[in-house]
Amino acid sequence: MTGSQLYEAMKNISPAAVVQPYTTQTCERLVPLINRINELKKEKNAVVLAHYYVSPEIVAGVADYVGDSYKLALDARQVEADTIVFAAVRFMGETAKILNPTKTVLVPGHDSGCSLAEAIDAQTVRKLRVQYPEHTFVCYINTTAGVKADCDVCVTSSNVYDIIERLPSDKIFFLPDLLMGQNIIREMTRRGIHKSIELYDGNCYVHKEYDGALIDAVRMSHQIVGEDVTVIAHPECRPEVVAKSDFTGSTSQMTAFLESSPVRNVMLLTECGLNAGMQARFPERRFIGSCNMCRYMKSNTLSSILQALENPAPAMHVDIEEAVRSGAERCISAMFRYAAKR
Repeated sequence: MTGSQLYEAMKNISPAAVVQPYTTQTCERLVPLINRINELKKEKNAVVLAHYYVSPEIVAGVADYVGDSYKLALDARQVEADTIVFAAVRFMGETAKILNPTKTVLVPGHDSGCSLAEAIDAQTVRKLRVQYPEHTFVCYINTTAGVKADCDVCVTSSNVYDIIERLPSDKIFFLPDLLMGQNIIREMTRRGIHKSIELYDGNCYVHKEYDGALIDAVRMSHQIVGEDVTVIAHPECRPEVVAKSDFTGSTSQMTAFLESSPVRNVMLLTECGLNAGMQARFPERRFIGSCNMCRYMKSNTLSSILQALENPAPAMHVDIEEAVRSGAERCISAMFRYAAKR
């Protein structure tokens, strides 16, 4: 890759959606890192999996697989390389390790946490199971391997509604995302599905910040000049935001919506990484308003990926005790099974 090629891919991204603006000078500085990483991937039989939310130069320059948590979980099952470098957050690296116990899995971000994953631990789940013995425990994929091992089925933002509907139990405990749980209850009511759903009090700090008043203000300002705005939201947002949006879905579903809908003015309520990616792909569209950045996702850099391939720090390695791994694999396998049902 050359600096001019990278600049052409990045030039339409708003500086407000990224950590650093993509000038020609910036792109020239990034390209040697990109080319060295791609060389090392071949030498070490490694692949890079990258979530939409990481910085665009990672997605455009070194990622072999790009997607949301569900797509990347599917991709992780098919990887043939010896080493997986997962540019995302730790729970996603754990998912890759759960599905590939014999492979080396590395998470390069220096701060690879997640406000949702850190909201609950396995010990808390075990206590809740005693309190709710008749409930099926459903965990969002944004949880640790230990939490997954103590739950019955895992879900992602792209399959959560369908899986909740398909579960034979009418008593569900969903954790840890309170806002997504409230949206689940709302969607089940809309579908005419009657289930008793208990919720935990966790949240994604990025998506929690959006509110309905922001949507109202943007719509009103554009109506004055005779323009419509299409609002697209993630199901980790507040129910009032989801209710006022034109479309709600996972990052992959948002991307598919934009690919199939000729909307002009877009308000995309999710992490800045997806905003940046869509600005690069659809330069003819106007992406309105600011976005929120995830400090955990943005802790992945080209430099940290290079370190992971050259000389990974101990903290970059993902290791899971076999008893926990096998329990978590059962939970994730249940997700794949229910997601495949029609």
